[in-house]
Amino acid sequence: MATPVLDKEDAAGKPEPGFADSPYITVTFRIRRFNPEVAAEAVWEDFQLEIDPKERVLDGLHKIKWDLDGTLTFRRSCAHGICGSDAMRINGKNRLACKTLIKDINPEKPITVEPIKGLTVLKDLVVDMEPFFQAYRDVMPFLITKDTNEPTRERFQTAEDRERFDDTTKCILCAACTTSCPVFWNDGQYFGPAAIVNAHRFIFDSRDEAGEQRLEILNDRDGVWRCRTTFNCTDACPRGIEVTKAIAEVKRALITRRY
Repeated sequence: MATPVLDKEDAAGKPEPGFADSPYITVTFRIRRFNPEVAAEAVWEDFQLEIDPKERVLDGLHKIKWDLDGTLTFRRSCAHGICGSDAMRINGKNRLACKTLIKDINPEKPITVEPIKGLTVLKDLVVDMEPFFQAYRDVMPFLITKDTNEPTRERFQTAEDRERFDDTTKCILCAACTTSCPVFWNDGQYFGPAAIVNAHRFIFDSRDEAGEQRLEILNDRDGVWRCRTTFNCTDACPRGIEVTKAIAEVKRALITRRY
């Protein structure tokens, strides 16, 4: 019976000569760089990496930052598709870098990485998220009841009532949906899909009592009626939320006042 042999790697992360064939391939990362302290315009910069195609775009960005250029700036936290902080445009589509595998985006061509659109770029892949979070705060994304006192018992809810808004509880506030929206690109005053999704989550919660207030907020000229139903937001959502459907349900609730 043969004894299993583990591949050894050198300090650069490549297999040492004499061991199993390397799984690594050469990939070009083409990154849109912007440093306001250096130049007023953004530029594209290429980096070549030896990387396992089963690794993620985030792993490639780490290799660039740690081994090639420590000035590269981007956000990331959990690296497992939960925090939503590493949303960026990869090959022209909004994605989470931590969920995008190299092998799935044609590594034979340069992999383009740039910041999400519609928000001011602060440096490299980092954008100013404050307008996005302000829209989120404006829709009052928290449970509101008429009883201001601490409840003496739990607020019961049936499984059917919970299912009514289950899809929109999945939002991780990555802004991928909002910054994929052409209306948002052209008018930063639009609440955007993510804010509407988070309003939906409470409008249709049977325990909440502020649905009318939220509907009036979204009935504003910058609210749900700006949506053009292009489905960009649904396509961009890394959590698979049916964003366009949620927006349509909020529109219907505004017309019928039934929710």
